[in-house]
Amino acid sequence: MSQGKITIATCQFAVGASIRRNGAMIRQFMQQAKRGRADIVHFSECALSGYAGADIESTGTIDWGLLRQETEQILALAEKLRLWVVLGSTHRLTGLHKPHNCLYLISPAGKIVNRYDKRFCMERDMAHYSPGNHFVFFTINGVKCSLLICFDVRFPELYRELRKQKVDCIFQSFHNARQSGRTVHTDIMRQSMQCRAATDYFWVSMANSSAYYSAYPSCFIQPDGKILQQLRFHQAGIMFNTVDLRQRFYDPMAPYRKLAMSGHLSNGPKLRDGRSRSRTIL
Repeated sequence: MSQGKITIATCQFAVGASIRRNGAMIRQFMQQAKRGRADIVHFSECALSGYAGADIESTGTIDWGLLRQETEQILALAEKLRLWVVLGSTHRLTGLHKPHNCLYLISPAGKIVNRYDKRFCMERDMAHYSPGNHFVFFTINGVKCSLLICFDVRFPELYRELRKQKVDCIFQSFHNARQSGRTVHTDIMRQSMQCRAATDYFWVSMANSSAYYSAYPSCFIQPDGKILQQLRFHQAGIMFNTVDLRQRFYDPMAPYRKLAMSGHLSNGPKLRDGRSRSRTIL
């Protein structure tokens, strides 16, 4: 049985157009995460830069110099606190290429050790962002982790691949906020994430912006799909949860998951039975 264990601080706040304000909120939560003895702190999609089409008009309005300065302050604080950070931001590319909607993985040494770029963007996002093309894997205290962003939740193929890679925990950042009111996302997004967790046996930290109107609050899901804890709607907050690989959860798929993933879509034996083959008789 695996022995890994990590404590995660999942944070939400009203991400906005002000990079300075976003940065100040992020650093405040990093301090709280350290006081709560978290190993890693997790923020929402575009938490530092603001999200194009919602918090800001477009990525063309981003002050890249200021974004770099604020990111460097976060790096310095991560080193001071000896804290892992999953930071939602925007990564500038060259020439006319649209930037990536990204998650920077920051180590306790205050270094960006990897970057996940949102692989699937909705049509309206394509006006602002370039989709990514890679996974990110990292291990903390024996727990193998990966990163995903928002719309990726609609593609179960991503999660099947993470299961093949023996990932234990997913940090998935969202931005379903600054909407005109309640939407279908309230009824399907946490539920979709619960399905991904239970189908492939993952722990999931799910961080959303709390800007009004946000479709759902941030939550933490255990490998049987149960929401273990969630924050309040439309309120800034932080929650602490522990991934402990010694715990076991209800997983009726366990004996058959590899079979299904290999392309066998039944777990029964091959029958030589005429009454089985004929499907139009009583």
